[in-house]
Amino acid sequence: MPIYEYECKACGNRLEKLQKISAEPLRDCPACQATELQRLVSAAGFRLAGGGWYETDFKTGSKKNLAGGSEGGQSDKTPSKDGAVA
Repeated sequence: MPIYEYECKACGNRLEKLQKISAEPLRDCPACQATELQRLVSAAGFRLAGGGWYETDFKTGSKKNLAGGSEGGQSDKTPSKDGAVA
């Protein structure tokens, strides 16, 4: 269920409410009791960060480390143009 932000146009009170997507928007301000609440448009609080969060979730054994390191993944050492390892 998403968290919706509301602001009262009468008193300026802001609040957040956990609601179903299908739920009707709130109308009555809990601070001043006016029917001036409006749902705000805000950025979603969802962010995937890190080195491949899904990569290690369902893997076992040596398959877990695919993003780096020397066991089962790529090495930190990269060859240079002349073929020598840097």
